[in-house]
Amino acid sequence: MADMTPDNTPAGSPGTTPADTSADRAEAIDTVALDEVVTFTSELIRIDTTNRGDGDCFERPAAEYVAERLAAAGLEPTLLERTPGRTNVVARIPGTDPGADALLVHGHLDVVPAEPADWSVHPFSGEVRDGVVWGRGAVDMKNMDAMILSVVRAWARSGVRPRRDIVLAYTADEEASAIDGSGFLAEHHPELFEGCTEGISESGAFTFHAGPGMALYPVGAGERGTGWLKLTAHGRAGHGSKVNRANAVSRLAAAVARIGQHEWPLRITPTVRAALKEIATLHGIDVDVHDEHFDADALLTKLGPAAALVEATVRNSSNPTVLEAGYKVNVIPGQAVAYVDGRMLPGTEDEFRATLDQLTGPDVDWEFHHREVALQAPVDSPTYAKLRAAVERFDPAGHVVPYCMSGGTDAKQFSRLGITGYGFSPLKLPVGFDYQALFHGVDERVPVDALHFGVRVLDHYLQTA
Repeated sequence: MADMTPDNTPAGSPGTTPADTSADRAEAIDTVALDEVVTFTSELIRIDTTNRGDGDCFERPAAEYVAERLAAAGLEPTLLERTPGRTNVVARIPGTDPGADALLVHGHLDVVPAEPADWSVHPFSGEVRDGVVWGRGAVDMKNMDAMILSVVRAWARSGVRPRRDIVLAYTADEEASAIDGSGFLAEHHPELFEGCTEGISESGAFTFHAGPGMALYPVGAGERGTGWLKLTAHGRAGHGSKVNRANAVSRLAAAVARIGQHEWPLRITPTVRAALKEIATLHGIDVDVHDEHFDADALLTKLGPAAALVEATVRNSSNPTVLEAGYKVNVIPGQAVAYVDGRMLPGTEDEFRATLDQLTGPDVDWEFHHREVALQAPVDSPTYAKLRAAVERFDPAGHVVPYCMSGGTDAKQFSRLGITGYGFSPLKLPVGFDYQALFHGVDERVPVDALHFGVRVLDHYLQTA
């Protein structure tokens, strides 16, 4: 095992809530806001923004929908495109303290494909049934897009202003390369994010039921890096009936098998170490996560369902996903190609590269098809403490814990501007609701009560940030 950077274990014991110094905070969330968050989630789902990759997406109708509602709240949204139809929206809410750092709040407008025949309801119906909003994007992440809209409009009605400037960004292309979305904004419009030092977005502060009476709220404080790989094997083309010891398909298949079967070693980062310590303590397990002989795999076997929050982020990974070779059964092709979804923990890219060199061998070349950095955010910071306090204010029985995301978000691109990102899109979910399985899954949906909880928590946090 190896530490990647110095420890950043959060101060205080798990479940403690910092003192709330916001007694004079205005309660901005009214019945209109609660109704609007449901309506906005449903209506955004009905706008089909399927991102099929390779530029096949059209976010503009959703961007215009968002911009119209921001403008009605007195803001001045800017629509920006790198490619026609791939539209981003950015707006700034002035804070009361001109000397304070700004905060970025961002969400993406695109969604992954959905096959209607597999669903109980049409994935782009936005149907609201039995207290649940159904459709693609209900959790990833048109729910958060709607919550942000609802809070901002509630502030406009009640005259609330945050302490810090808040920059709102609704992005295109997050579900592919982000080249038309956050990557474009960070590279070509950095002035829109002037003063932003921190940001919040998707995949955090949702209820994770770890056992009877144990509700965890994992807040994202890290992301593995993205290393999507293209493997190319070259060989000798020929007739399928002949002996061919330079078969490109065989060479590729062998390399893909080695990659898929490889057992990556444990690499415990500070965010994951803090998560393991807090979750273990909540389970009544006394473990020294700093001991050089600490065995994370052994601890995971004792954490029950909560292990799922951590197990994908204690090591790198490499999953083969696509094979491309040949054009006729009796013809041996001269080239074969495969794609691998690789993920890298902070500080491990050199090791990742060296391992891929060994696994592919001399007959297969590899390159990064798409690469993005790994991230870590401090969990001993005032910002993390305020995120924890906002959730636990509205669910005092819940326990906020840090976690590292196994995948990635637009926070990677915004990190190029020096913005530290946290995963924070709060939802209070019932027992048995498998939130993580619904990401990119069939019958994606979100409870209305969860949306109501989310707007209240966001309102509180954004006013006290």
